[in-house]
Amino acid sequence: METNQSVEKIRKFNRYYANVLGKIDQEIYHHPFPLTEARVITEIHLRNGCTATEVREKLGIDRGYMSRIVQRFENEKIIMKKQSAEDKRQYSLYLTEYGRGIYNELVEDATRGVEKMIQHLSKDELAKLVASMETIESIYSEDHSSRPDVLIRPFQPGDLGFVAHLHGKLYDQTYQFGSMFEYYVMKGLTEFMINTDGGELWVAEVNGEIAGSIAITKSTDTVAQLRWFVLNDKVQGLGIGKSLMEKAIHFCKEKNYGHLFLWTVSTLNAARHLYQKYHFTLTEEKPNDEWTGTTLIEERWDLDLSGGE
Repeated sequence: METNQSVEKIRKFNRYYANVLGKIDQEIYHHPFPLTEARVITEIHLRNGCTATEVREKLGIDRGYMSRIVQRFENEKIIMKKQSAEDKRQYSLYLTEYGRGIYNELVEDATRGVEKMIQHLSKDELAKLVASMETIESIYSEDHSSRPDVLIRPFQPGDLGFVAHLHGKLYDQTYQFGSMFEYYVMKGLTEFMINTDGGELWVAEVNGEIAGSIAITKSTDTVAQLRWFVLNDKVQGLGIGKSLMEKAIHFCKEKNYGHLFLWTVSTLNAARHLYQKYHFTLTEEKPNDEWTGTTLIEERWDLDLSGGE
């Protein structure tokens, strides 16, 4: 029954999104380059020197239709063909200068179309949309026969240094946080090592390498704080963030905490979306000018655990 419901939800989404894309395609891909031909031009640009067979198989185009497209593009000087030195029966395809100009126009038209599509979305909505699309792409592009080995476990000696490293590197490269932020993380982790009473820290390993963490620390007998939630961008889409969050919340319930809170910053859209998903609510804001060259807005998010499930 659950499988049938999932199938129906996927079909419903496919029908809806096909209509969305159809409207965009009608506005962008019109005569003389309908969608299929525009995709062929794009593929030849991206795979410079590919063969017609490679493009046809990648895009799922009928052999006869592909042959007509290639012939037309060659006649109109959009592409040029070069015979393969290894196999005289094969020809590599390249865009001409005129063809590259057409490709650039298609990109500009597509960009305007997508901008129109998202212009009514808020920053949070856009972040959620992009994250969802990345998740779909990740799931369908990965090789399920060689899925990474994911393990979530309590921290061991030596782990906290990696947790600090992850924070320092990720927040510097992605958000331009400075050294003071790394000091703040290391200071907190050192204090946690001295007294872990009422708390726990978990690390996520992917193929034996630490790729993320989350922790719970005791604030009072009834209130806990969620801290050091971080995940390497390279392992996004594997559901690790969700697993870490559920591990932390379950721990709080086992320890009979009635309330859980955390501090984050307003620019971390993906994390804020996950907090909303688990029913945290934004309760406080304050400025922070210690970590970057600009003023950040720190946010406190709270979750009532007293109701239970």
